[in-house]
Amino acid sequence: MSTLLEVKNLKKHFKTPNGMLHAVDGVSLKIETQKTLGVVGESGCGKSTLGRTIVHLLPKTSGEIYFEGEDITNIDKTALKALRPNMQMIFQDPYSSLNPRMSVFQTISEPLVINRVETDRSKLTKRVFELMDIVGLSADLANCFPHELDGGRRQRIGVARALALKPKFIVCDEPVSALDVSIQAQILNLMQDLQDELGLTYLFITHDLSVVKHISDDILVMYMGKMVEYTSSSQLFKNRLHPYTKALLAAVPIAEVGAKKERSLLKGEISSPVNPKPGCRFASRCAYVKDKCRTEEPVFEAVTEGHYVACHYVKEINQL
Repeated sequence: MSTLLEVKNLKKHFKTPNGMLHAVDGVSLKIETQKTLGVVGESGCGKSTLGRTIVHLLPKTSGEIYFEGEDITNIDKTALKALRPNMQMIFQDPYSSLNPRMSVFQTISEPLVINRVETDRSKLTKRVFELMDIVGLSADLANCFPHELDGGRRQRIGVARALALKPKFIVCDEPVSALDVSIQAQILNLMQDLQDELGLTYLFITHDLSVVKHISDDILVMYMGKMVEYTSSSQLFKNRLHPYTKALLAAVPIAEVGAKKERSLLKGEISSPVNPKPGCRFASRCAYVKDKCRTEEPVFEAVTEGHYVACHYVKEINQL
């Protein structure tokens, strides 16, 4: 498998009245063609900012981005416009991401019209109905508006719009978090089917570990803008190593009557991402914290083959 997307030491900082907010701070990753990388972490850890920066919806502070081996870090507007069809995004809220004054047909056809993919009206109509069929939307809904549809159908519109230009890579920013559980399963299964049929590559952002397990090949865990653990999906759920990942997985509910599991409660205050202090960002909440953790930032490195962790005492904690 060839590498479709590669990110090297990507940073995105925002200027605030109190200093620089380090939303994404030194993230590096690779995604192979037709694979899914899941990015997980608590709200505010920088997941969505990472996705938006990769597709150039936000300007990066520093770092490098490569798409199909080509450096797209500092491309101009003309090159970015040419790149857009290959890099699309599905947003979290299926209502606020749609224009309430545009019908289903208008919303799905908009990228085709703007990019002049289909200038013939009959061909445009045919393509829109093809996209609606692909994502499981009835043709009868073509003239409906977002407020007339439920969350699942709205999100299907967002998926169809993202597929309109036949992209290779899609950033999925918590695409099912605003949906009911039964609808979540439908959208996830749809996305997996589309990946197989169309050869899509996903960056799947979520805070729900049960969801990311279902769809991801590899998983990156983020905390306060930093990478803390990265490995395959199967390995992460079988052998998590970072204290933060352990706490996240301990919080996943078990769908079984009378089932019990050990909880790992996180205590202490969340450190500020504005002008962060030296050391490990998780130190204030970690049960294994030592003096070194508060003064020296841990290196993100391989602990076992294909399993990367940023923790000074990961081997000691897990007795490796």
